[in-house]
Amino acid sequence: MSVPKSCFGYPLSIFFIVVNEFCERFSYYGMRALLILYFQRFLGWNDNLGTAIYHTFVALCYLTPILGALIADSWLGKFKTIVSLSVVYTIGQVVIAVSSINDLTDFNHDGTPDSISVHVALSMIGLVLIALGTGGIKPCVSAFGGDQFEEGQEKQRNRFFSIFYLAINAGSLLSTIITPMLRVQVCGIHSKQACYPLAFGVPAALMAVSLIVFVIGSGMYKKFKPQGNIMSKVARCIGFAIKNRIRHRSKKFPKREHWLDWASEKYDERLISQIKMVTRVMFLYIPLPMFWALFDQQGSRWTLQATTMSGKIGIIEIQPDQMQTVNAILIVIMVPIVDAVVYPLIAKCGLNFTSLKKMTVGMFLASMAFVAAAIVQVEIDKTLPVFPKGNEVQIKVLNIGNNNVTMSFPGTTVTCGPMSQTKEFMTFNVDNLSVNISSAGSPIAPVTHNFESGHRHTLLVWAPNNYQVVKDGLNQKPEKGRNGIRFVNAFGESFNVTMDGEVYNNVSSHNASEYLFFSSGTKSFTINSPEISQQCANEFKTSHLEFGSAFTYVITRKSDGCPEPRAFEDISPNTVSMALQIPQYFLLTCGEVVFSVTGLEFSYSQAPSNMKSVLQAGWLLTVAVGNIIVLIVAGAGQFSEQWAEYVLFAALLLVVCVIFAIMARFYTYINPTEIEAQFDKDDKEDYLEKSNQYPKLDSLSQTQM
Repeated sequence: MSVPKSCFGYPLSIFFIVVNEFCERFSYYGMRALLILYFQRFLGWNDNLGTAIYHTFVALCYLTPILGALIADSWLGKFKTIVSLSVVYTIGQVVIAVSSINDLTDFNHDGTPDSISVHVALSMIGLVLIALGTGGIKPCVSAFGGDQFEEGQEKQRNRFFSIFYLAINAGSLLSTIITPMLRVQVCGIHSKQACYPLAFGVPAALMAVSLIVFVIGSGMYKKFKPQGNIMSKVARCIGFAIKNRIRHRSKKFPKREHWLDWASEKYDERLISQIKMVTRVMFLYIPLPMFWALFDQQGSRWTLQATTMSGKIGIIEIQPDQMQTVNAILIVIMVPIVDAVVYPLIAKCGLNFTSLKKMTVGMFLASMAFVAAAIVQVEIDKTLPVFPKGNEVQIKVLNIGNNNVTMSFPGTTVTCGPMSQTKEFMTFNVDNLSVNISSAGSPIAPVTHNFESGHRHTLLVWAPNNYQVVKDGLNQKPEKGRNGIRFVNAFGESFNVTMDGEVYNNVSSHNASEYLFFSSGTKSFTINSPEISQQCANEFKTSHLEFGSAFTYVITRKSDGCPEPRAFEDISPNTVSMALQIPQYFLLTCGEVVFSVTGLEFSYSQAPSNMKSVLQAGWLLTVAVGNIIVLIVAGAGQFSEQWAEYVLFAALLLVVCVIFAIMARFYTYINPTEIEAQFDKDDKEDYLEKSNQYPKLDSLSQTQM
């Protein structure tokens, strides 16, 4: 038998596997980072449909590993399964890249596809192929990497799983930075627009590179032949054991050590022993989805939390959805530190830090991350504006006239000078609301308007009998940390405003436009009206917009007849820095390093040789179940306070952590290789014993003759 080539004590073959995984993860996460925007802006889907398709796709990616594991362990073997499904995967990436080519059906060259259904059909075919490919190879690649190590290389194999996890996160980090940059490039044959074909094409090319690299290493791999339809045997064996146990439930039949031993009448001891190994590990998997239920919220709840925070950290400014990269960055930093520094230090202290103990610590750290998130949320809640609820309405007065105006409300009276507003929104009960306007030398005028409960309103006033009530339409902070901007026309004739590519059409005199939303930074806007003289400037700049604010820009006429914008704050910008999220990301990342990396290695080390991919698929299935838990908990409990939901999740994981620690206490670690070697030895001895009986029988029969 040839000795496998090695480098730094590791089989040379694993370097091809690690590079393959890096390229594949770059391909997957790069494509996934574009999907929501592609659905909305290219296919024209609304938020609900786009989100539903997106989560269906992600769920499918975590359900197909079972299929890939069955194909690998029962039919093709890991190597052929990875190659075959990688081809399917690459085709899927190419198909979705082709689906994003606008010119494919833009026959009249107007910049809009003439047959959007063709693009939808191609993109759905591409996503199904990608889900089948990425899910199918997920459990096989890590298990195939573990297969490359010899007996006695447990330390190197453990480190391989750390390097493997590092490659996953390095690929995802780079892709989520690079592919959005490619998307904003402009390309096209007949019409220039966002370059989705390039942004999808690069992940497709990386998947092709991944496949080529993996195939190049073919001659160096240790490949094990599949052992038939093992899952069918397992199902039949378990079914027989259960039926046999029920059949012999009477007390006159002696108990057996394990319920699977009731299958010994029909199935050999080796298969029963292998199934025992798998069921013992699968039993330990039962509490694990709760970890993923918390972990996957960094892409949802934590990102939403970031939208209510300020992205200004020192001299840099980051967007809320960019905070997710903190996890990938910390993984790249923490995996080597934990592997090369923390674990050796714990070993030197004489502590037996077993795999299950590591996973328990990981769950505890993730729980503490959500406690930290709850503390941050409490600080955020202190700064959030109060919006009307139930039968309440909120009113703010904005005087766009040239005289003082006095407003009478139930229990209070306010006076607004020319071109000014009340300091804050005032809250009233809609059932006993009465509003009156008065000004020096003018009679009191009542405001006759049906205020809509549960909403904010702005009362535009320019004379006692001249007013306009505007429903603001903002019942929460602007989403995704953007800034709401609207315009009030105190100029005269209606005008249009163009800001950062967005157009406010026909803003009528003494009225307000709807809010449109913009990212942080200084924005330019242009006012277009026949009333504006060519000698007048009509281009202006906003103040620097931060995160989560809302402003009203009143356009007035100066003495020379030219327009002049005046800014009024409706919602103050976020003040709590996103830097406060770093501790919760740090705790969650540390938890992920000791939980997820260890879980991969544990799943491999405790699995029999013919079911390693199946157990890896079982591990991945806990991720899918975790996402379902989030949907159930978030849907069942509608929390009025977000911090309470964080505390609930932290408490649930803490309870699960204690249960898992108790289960782990009674788990006995095994070496499947040694157990299977003992079976091989016993089988060989039985064979030799039977073989030795035949010559004796022959000689005896000849003597008798």
